[in-house]
Amino acid sequence: MSSDLTDPGRAMKVLLLTGLGALFFAYYWADNFDPASLQGARVLLTGASAGVGEELAYHYARLGSHLVLTAHTEAFLQKVVGNCRKLGAPKIFYIAADMASPEVPERVVQFALDKLGGLDYLVLNHLGAAPAGAAARSAQATSWLMQVNFLSYVQLTSLALPSLTDSKGSLVVVSSLLGRVPTSFSSPYSAAKFALDSFFGSLRRELDLQDVNVAITMCILGLQDRASAAEGIRGGPSIQPS
Repeated sequence: MSSDLTDPGRAMKVLLLTGLGALFFAYYWADNFDPASLQGARVLLTGASAGVGEELAYHYARLGSHLVLTAHTEAFLQKVVGNCRKLGAPKIFYIAADMASPEVPERVVQFALDKLGGLDYLVLNHLGAAPAGAAARSAQATSWLMQVNFLSYVQLTSLALPSLTDSKGSLVVVSSLLGRVPTSFSSPYSAAKFALDSFFGSLRRELDLQDVNVAITMCILGLQDRASAAEGIRGGPSIQPS
C-alpha cells in the first residue's frame, strides 16, 4: 500500500513525528554546560605553558577556577600564571615538572592536593614530540614517548582518582586523531595515543560498573598541517618535552 502525503491526517502524523524527533535530538544533544559550575572549581592542568594548555588555563581563570598549572619550562609557566591572575583566577599555583621522570607525577599531584585541598578537575594535556623517521622508532625514543605521553597520564590519573571520586569530579584527556587513525612517520607517538584511547575507554566502563561518579572526557585533536609534517620529515629537532 503506497503512502499518500496529500492526506491531511497522514501529513499531520508525519509532521508530528518529525517534530518529536527534532525535540528528542535537541534535548539529548543540547549544550547544558553552566559556566558558573567552574567558579571555585579546583583544577590541575598539565602542559599549561603553551598552545592548547595555555588557552585552557585562561578559560579556567576567566571562569573563576582555582588552578595548579604544570609544564616543563618554568619561565613559560610564570608568564601564563601572570596572565591568569590578570584574568581573575582567585588562586593559582605552578610547579615545573618533566613528565619523562617516573617519580614526577606523584610530586605534581601531591603539590596540587596540598595547595587546593582536593581536585574537581584533572586536565591531562602535556605531550612529548619526537623527530620523524627512523630515529623516532628506536627503543630509547619509544620508551621516552610512552613515559611522557601515556604512562605519566596513567600515574596522574591513579593518584588523583581518590580525590576526584570524593568530589564527583571530572577527568579530561587531550589526545590526538593519531590515537584513532595511524599515519606515516609517527609510529611510537601513535602507539602512545592509541594506548591512551584504550586505557581511558576501559577506565570509563570500569568506573561506571563500580558506580564511581567521575566523568571522563576524551578531546581528540586533528592532524598537523602538511607543511609542519614535511618540516619534521626533513629533520626536526631532537625529542623535546612540552
